[in-house]
Amino acid sequence: MKIYKIILITFIFLTSGVKADLNQNLIKELEQGGKLIFIRHGYAPGSGDPQNFNLNDCSTQRNLSNSGREQSKNIGKLFSENNIKFQNIYSSEWCRCWETALLAFKKFETKKFLNSFYSAKFAKNRKKQVAEFENFINKWNKTENLVFVTHYVFISEILNYAPSSGEIIFTDKNLNIVETLEIEY
Repeated sequence: MKIYKIILITFIFLTSGVKADLNQNLIKELEQGGKLIFIRHGYAPGSGDPQNFNLNDCSTQRNLSNSGREQSKNIGKLFSENNIKFQNIYSSEWCRCWETALLAFKKFETKKFLNSFYSAKFAKNRKKQVAEFENFINKWNKTENLVFVTHYVFISEILNYAPSSGEIIFTDKNLNIVETLEIEY
């Protein structure tokens, strides 16, 4: 039994150092630029949007909870404390996305191609949005980092990855995932 405890303790110490190295490697990668940073909006309880959903009326949408707002602020702190540089922040037009961007970064620009296509009302937009995103990336100078605040369905479609609320996914310019980071709420 004692040998198992020694192995467990050794494993914990070894893996915690590896995680710190990964974080330093990520910071170095970001300093080089040319990374795409996808952020799923902060925690907004439920899924999808209500039947009476109106893109221009936040009161009709599924919105961030207080925990989601704190999570969004923590995303901003992570970028600030690690001096992560980026050229622009782009957000979906959904209130929960732009509120995440606003709380994290204090500024953003909306892009329709980042919108959700989860509900039947917007599902027809999926192919068009993906094509617009690909066109946007093809025109990007690939020297600066870009931030995209968007939805589960968009990230899943583009990266074939299932993000949690408030999760950050760092990719290279070819959309290969470099690292993921879940931010608590």
